[in-house]
Amino acid sequence: MCYSAQVVADYRKFVRMFGALMDIHEFARLFFERAEGASKAKVPKAMEDAFAEPNTDEERAIKAAIDRFNGAQTTKLEQDLFKQRKRLADAERTLQTKVTKAASESQRIATDKIAWTLGKLDDIQRAELKPRDSRIFPGHYAPVMVLENGQRVVKPMRYQCRIAGKPASYDVKYPGTYNARRDNLEGFWKPCFGYTHGVMLVDVFYENVSKAKFEGTLSETHDRNENVVLEFRPSNGELMHVACLWSRWSASGQPDLLSFAAITDEPPVEVAAAGHDRCIIPIKPENIDAWLNPDSKNLDAMYAILDDRDRPYYEHRLAA
Repeated sequence: MCYSAQVVADYRKFVRMFGALMDIHEFARLFFERAEGASKAKVPKAMEDAFAEPNTDEERAIKAAIDRFNGAQTTKLEQDLFKQRKRLADAERTLQTKVTKAASESQRIATDKIAWTLGKLDDIQRAELKPRDSRIFPGHYAPVMVLENGQRVVKPMRYQCRIAGKPASYDVKYPGTYNARRDNLEGFWKPCFGYTHGVMLVDVFYENVSKAKFEGTLSETHDRNENVVLEFRPSNGELMHVACLWSRWSASGQPDLLSFAAITDEPPVEVAAAGHDRCIIPIKPENIDAWLNPDSKNLDAMYAILDDRDRPYYEHRLAA
């Protein structure tokens, strides 16, 4: 499973690399619905930053929606910060006269929440991007390239695919639908495979791995659920063009949802040796157009593209 990835979050790189068009309507809808409270979309800071210096009326409208949302978030965080600082002061006054479990716990919680809130405020306000600003998790949005009318187009999509026609409850019932297993492409993913294909650009991906497997020790020496997070990075330093499936979900009285899943397969030797049993599939650049323009009557050609994948060596380390 690719539980997290550092992606190319700036649509402009797709434009430069592939001559793709940006679907301005979908980007505007995403940010407007979030600003209006109609959506709880989680958007990486680097994806917002692409509109920091707008050049058109449409881009200025997107920038205004982003600013409105961030302004509301800042106000809420500042209010929370005031509450936690008061809670901390109250706890510390109590502890000066009598040490109690309740006051000590209140002091600890308030201190942790203050640090977290200050970090979130800093993330909103700082202008310089950091690598983590491009990192996505299930439920987060990322730019995905598709093909429409023969043209490469970049759309913002949620990283957890809700297939058209399925109930919204599938998000909870099937929380792993941010990955599409290759051995299930003609099963659960049949409505998408051969019909709606996409490509996501990934620098680094992260996996939860059993600590016992990673260390090569007996599982009995660890808690059964004890995991570590590993960072996997292609040793050649090149971007991965990750094969994806996507869908547009619609329902009466609800906003449309564009969402996607990354296809995964058996891992290469070095990923398996690190303790993980799945891996995303980076397709070759020369196969991108064929992948984005699938023929549902010739799925063998799609499997051939997945087989003829890029095979970089994945170096790994413990994630920071």
